[in-house]
Amino acid sequence: MQMPRLAWATDIHFEFASVDQIVAFCQTVIAAEPDSLLITGDIGQAQSIERYLRALDKALPMPVYFVLGNHDFYNGSIVDVRAAISALAASSAHLRWMPEAGIVRVGEETGLVGHDGWADGRCGDYAASRVMLNDYRLIRELSGLSAPARLSVLNALGDESAAYFRRVLPEALARYPRVIALTHVPPFPEASWYQGRISGPSWLPHFCSQAVGEALLGAAEAHPDRELLVLCGHTHGGAGVEIRPNLRVVVGAAQYGQPVMQDVIDVR
Repeated sequence: MQMPRLAWATDIHFEFASVDQIVAFCQTVIAAEPDSLLITGDIGQAQSIERYLRALDKALPMPVYFVLGNHDFYNGSIVDVRAAISALAASSAHLRWMPEAGIVRVGEETGLVGHDGWADGRCGDYAASRVMLNDYRLIRELSGLSAPARLSVLNALGDESAAYFRRVLPEALARYPRVIALTHVPPFPEASWYQGRISGPSWLPHFCSQAVGEALLGAAEAHPDRELLVLCGHTHGGAGVEIRPNLRVVVGAAQYGQPVMQDVIDVR
């Protein structure tokens, strides 16, 4: 009996890709013959993400389990995009937005959970950082804020994702020997690779979600006989880090204008 296969992609940024590149991406996924496609955020931008997700829904003959990334809210609002994506997924045959999908069975022994996640400003040195992501100009909830006010919003976004994982992971790990968690932002500094190395203190506040990391670590340590695999993106720097013997984080490498499939994962 063939094991289920999960294709994984991250930071595909279709807004920078040609139609031919998007078609080629879909053909690559189909050729891999996966049972599902996992996407860990940064699919498009606020004005285009629904169109791109509809295209995937139409082109791919399989469920698409996804979370949203920071770019998916550019030139728009987190609240508005989430509402639109929730409605789209509810009406779709294949699209499943993980914060609303709950615990998904993807194999006899494997469950899937996920939440968008956010760099929460707690790692590195936020106060001294002069990094100014486009997030802070192009996302309504973050635009025009002072540094302290922006940090408060970042903290809240990270805490929201952490609370979700704390709620669903105990049940998922009780139900399945192996759980795959999807999120956009690396949840540990060791996994926050940028331009070939671990991010420094100026970049870590914007490239790591400490709150989510604490939630994942707590769940893994409470279930030492279970395996937790975390898939994420955001930094575009590929990395694979073993945080604990039963907790591994894999960050996908990505380039603008070159959407690729990261891997195909066989699950039990």
